[in-house]
Amino acid sequence: MLRPGAAGVLALAGLLALAGCTTPGSGAGHDVHMDGDSSSADASTEANAADVMFAQMMIPHHEQALEMSAIVLAKDGVDPEVAELAEQIAAAQGPEIDQLEAWLDEWGVPRMPGDHDMGMNGMLTDAELDELEAADGASGSDLFLEQMIEHHEGAIDMAEAHQESGEHEGALELSAAIIETQAGEIERMRELLAE
Repeated sequence: MLRPGAAGVLALAGLLALAGCTTPGSGAGHDVHMDGDSSSADASTEANAADVMFAQMMIPHHEQALEMSAIVLAKDGVDPEVAELAEQIAAAQGPEIDQLEAWLDEWGVPRMPGDHDMGMNGMLTDAELDELEAADGASGSDLFLEQMIEHHEGAIDMAEAHQESGEHEGALELSAAIIETQAGEIERMRELLAE
């Protein structure tokens, strides 16, 4: 299983450097300039390559969290607190996906192709998703918590990297919120596992 950490941050830095050379609609290495007539009028109207990469990477990352949550919520015998946490994760990350997609549309850049998804920290393999799917309610509850802790740690790594080099105020607010929210959820998941 992939582990979040220095290697993941270095990989993200490499992707960010690559994105700086290939950001559509911006010219090599330049910021994406938007018209400023969007609904986020109080936010910066500029996005750089770090903002674009953050959005492109976080969408599939969040989508997998929704998939994991749906798998565990479909089981009988799941710990009620685990089910509540899965519902909370889905309720938070669904709207975040919508916002990230809206920003990519505003910036005139596409979503990341699906074949890059597995290079991100915390992403489960197909075999790991199958293992979660096959587990019964009790063992699935614990497995979901273990997998989601690692998944959240990967998202926090990406959000922290974005905080260091992003420019778009709305995206920076979102990455800060992801760090805070998911760190709190990790703490709660560890408590549930300890119980």
